[in-house]
Amino acid sequence: GSAFAEWNTQAKKQGLSAMHHPVCCYPFDAHFTDAHVQLIKPALEEAVKYGTPRILFSAHGLPQKLIRKGDPYQWQVERAVQAIMRKLGGAALDHVVCYQSKVGRLKWLSPSTEDEIVRAGDNQVPVVVVPIAFVSEHSETRVELDIEYKALAERSGVPHYARVPALGIHPEFIKSLAWLVEATKLYPSCSNALGRQCPKDLGKCGFREWKVG
Repeated sequence: GSAFAEWNTQAKKQGLSAMHHPVCCYPFDAHFTDAHVQLIKPALEEAVKYGTPRILFSAHGLPQKLIRKGDPYQWQVERAVQAIMRKLGGAALDHVVCYQSKVGRLKWLSPSTEDEIVRAGDNQVPVVVVPIAFVSEHSETRVELDIEYKALAERSGVPHYARVPALGIHPEFIKSLAWLVEATKLYPSCSNALGRQCPKDLGKCGFREWKVG
């Protein structure tokens, strides 16, 4: 939402007159989920050598007060994980949605990724960490996940720690982005041809609050 608002502000300042549309959310897109599944499977195959693995789907956290006000972020993350798990073999496979990068004193979404890594050490299970809300590599994957959380896993006695790459330029993810662009051209009110995906009580969607230029 903040990115849409900033784009709108700058477009007006610069007199941008070209028609433009934001691309809506895509937690169920088949190519998006396929990309994740293809990246997760090799890490799982390696992790089973150390025990029954637990997948930690780590997303950037948000203050809970924003979720209570209607931000659909948590709903989108959880539905994306459900779609991925269906393709990986179902909910019976041990997995947790957790949240990282907390700052400040406000109560944030839980459980935290740190707490889940410590719990995995207590349970003596290998972990496969999936950066579910990050589509490219940056400080929160290269530093937080690869260095800080890996060190925490070692201190906590986790038998094996694997971090799945972000989607980056995975061919299936590129197909997903291409589809979203084409769909937005056909359905400019929302890039999902089936219409609104998130529940109506989650009214703080940045897409819907942003005015098409």
